[in-house]
Amino acid sequence: MAQEVLGDILYETRGRAAILTINRPEARNSINTGMREGLFEGFARFEADPNTRAAILTATGDKAFCAGADLKEMSGMKLGVLPRNYLPILGDTLEVYKPVIAAVNGAAYAGGWLFAQMCDLVVASHNARFAISEAKVGRGMPWATPLINMIPQKILLEILMTGNPITASRAYEIGFVNHVTTQEGLMPKALELAEAISDNAPLTVMAAKQMVYAATEMGKSAALDMGRRIFEPVYQSADAQEGPKAFAEKRKPNWQGR
Repeated sequence: MAQEVLGDILYETRGRAAILTINRPEARNSINTGMREGLFEGFARFEADPNTRAAILTATGDKAFCAGADLKEMSGMKLGVLPRNYLPILGDTLEVYKPVIAAVNGAAYAGGWLFAQMCDLVVASHNARFAISEAKVGRGMPWATPLINMIPQKILLEILMTGNPITASRAYEIGFVNHVTTQEGLMPKALELAEAISDNAPLTVMAAKQMVYAATEMGKSAALDMGRRIFEPVYQSADAQEGPKAFAEKRKPNWQGR
């Protein structure tokens, strides 16, 4: 499918994957109105498309995945506390149940870190850098709260209080990044993961995502009970019968998502 332009986002499908590309390389892919509106529209389109099973969020160029907010635009708007729905945040201001992979090339600072953080998996090239730099400009990062379930406390505090960037290798060491690749291998690896996910039963995949995020807010017993309830409709689905049948017949399953 040819790329469509959604504000400052390029949208395309490749196989069973939707690819959303931040397209402001001249401004280090910083977050402006056109990007925010394009991401809201692009993710809504992905979620509604029955032919896409996974999405990849990436960016044009090799200098910056996203360098954070467009401070020139923000200064002109004279924003204090950001409006509740200002940023397109998966799991917060956007409900996307299908899996999303970040493919990070270059700097992912402030809002750029947020965009990587909100995705379910992160693939980074060797030249990627990650930073929550708000302390350097007197802004806030309430969106970073979920990181306490992703990164050890003392490491997280250093990242938040210094504002200094970390390398892709360091992000991998602390568990924020799933895979580190060459620049050339970034999109192939992201597409490989998207295809591996797309081969699996979509109801199981979406329930796994829901279960993991729900469990971060609960104790063990409550999380186990929640997991059982989340997977009950999966067990009762047609796909739950198709999987074992396909295995017995030595063929690939024909997932219906129901």
